[in-house]
Amino acid sequence: ALLPGGVRRAAVADELRRAAMSSGFFYVRNHGVTADQIVRQFDLARRLFEVPQATRTALDMKLSPTMRGYENLGAQTLDAGARPDVKESFYCGMAYPDDHPYVVAGYQTYGHNQWPPELPDAPAICEAYIQTMLALARRLMQWVALSLSVPENYFAGTSESPMLTLRMLRYPPHPQDADERTFGAGAHTDWGALTILAQDGHGGLEVQMPGGDLQVEVAADLAI
Repeated sequence: ALLPGGVRRAAVADELRRAAMSSGFFYVRNHGVTADQIVRQFDLARRLFEVPQATRTALDMKLSPTMRGYENLGAQTLDAGARPDVKESFYCGMAYPDDHPYVVAGYQTYGHNQWPPELPDAPAICEAYIQTMLALARRLMQWVALSLSVPENYFAGTSESPMLTLRMLRYPPHPQDADERTFGAGAHTDWGALTILAQDGHGGLEVQMPGGDLQVEVAADLAI
């Protein structure tokens, strides 16, 4: 719970520090994201992957200078020792104007999104979700700062024009003939300051603990 002031504030900061240093993962409750907005975002993700394959191929992220758009099944291999990941995804982000300094400079991922014409509501839904996640991320970074015993707004200047990516993923049924090197997403660590994850009811995410041999499945109804 994100509570202001007092002893509880210090206790929450300490809990976050211990979680971040022991596993790198923690659950967030009372985050302010409504159930309706999460359901709406998952519904949009489902509709995105139901768009005709020809449309998705035309929106391939490799064709976008901002690396936004569709990523086909098997296009990514997160674990170098595994087979290509059994997942497909759709990337979007904050729509920066052409005259934004980072767009002018050609910084990676800054610029425009690609959208399928079949889903005219997609831009507005994703922009609303992105703004909600940005607000939550900024609040979480305040707690990260407190956990490090620095001022609450220590990281504020780092998110004035954030390299924020919203990635929607679909994992098809796992192949029946899959071997031990086949995963929906291979073992990896994320880049960036924070990853905020919302899972559906199927779960499957595992966290590898520092010892390397213990993996704990993250409960699907709690992770965000």
